[in-house]
Amino acid sequence: MKSAAIIAIAAAAATLAACNSENASEPIDKAQDAVAAPVGQVSAATMGSNMVSAYVPNAAMGDMYEIQAADLAIERSQNADVKALANMIKTDHTAASNAMKAMLPQAAPDVTPPTSLDQRRQGLIDNLRSASAANFDMVWIDQQIAAHNEALTLHRGFSDQDSPLSGHARSVVPKIEAHLREAERIKAAM
Repeated sequence: MKSAAIIAIAAAAATLAACNSENASEPIDKAQDAVAAPVGQVSAATMGSNMVSAYVPNAAMGDMYEIQAADLAIERSQNADVKALANMIKTDHTAASNAMKAMLPQAAPDVTPPTSLDQRRQGLIDNLRSASAANFDMVWIDQQIAAHNEALTLHRGFSDQDSPLSGHARSVVPKIEAHLREAERIKAAM
């Protein structure tokens, strides 16, 4: 786990040194996004996959991030494939969020889902907002691939827990896998 974080930090530093962009914040934003991915993976693989009190906020914030990022892509992208994926993500993550919230009173009455993003995910949204028009689609796709890998780790890991919410975790995995495959296909075509 430590080596993944060290590699991500080294990659972020190399990105900062190598990038020469019209938008001065884009190299920094790219480095932040690069570091956010392994941090999210570690969080999802450890506490999020093992405790209801960590799974619920991680799943809820993942859905919130996806919905907000999708809204930005729908608004800013000029790529029809990106917009189509953003619409699919918004629909599916809204449904997943609503389904989990409906289950919480019986499944985890002592856990309250967050109403705002954590600093890491808010940083990703901020980086999308500040991305130049020319770079927006690639920034968005890279974030989606990382976020969906994190979500798969979280939901697959939690799906084996002894909790009423583990059925929810299992039910969202196929849609997350479909989003990830489509994001990877779009990136390969860019």
